Amino acid sequence: QVQLVESGGGLVQPGGSLRLSCAASRSIFPIYTMRWYRQAPGKQRELVAGINTADVSNYADSVKGRFTISTEVAKNTVYLQMNSLKPEDTAVYYCNVDGRDARNLVRGDYWGQGTQVTVSS
Repeated sequence: QVQLVESGGGLVQPGGSLRLSCAASRSIFPIYTMRWYRQAPGKQRELVAGINTADVSNYADSVKGRFTISTEVAKNTVYLQMNSLKPEDTAVYYCNVDGRDARNLVRGDYWGQGTQVTVSS
């Protein structure tokens, strides 16, 4: 079964840190790109960060220097380390994987269920 399981969200004070994790099931193989998106209330979903198989990463301007995306290939897992959090980072964060369903080799976009991040004092 194709599945993405996210964890690590929560409530944090401004200036604090959180680390999000997203584990992709082994039925997604190969994986080409892993990304984190977020969606704040009343706003469109936006790309936060992405990383490909060459370990090349990219970030939204609003998070550069504060967030770091990384992967653990052996565990099919992507992380988002978020430092110096601001109230405007409050959103539901979604994991996204571009890869193939190993059962039929169909390439697709797969999404996690979302995890809430709230930055507030």
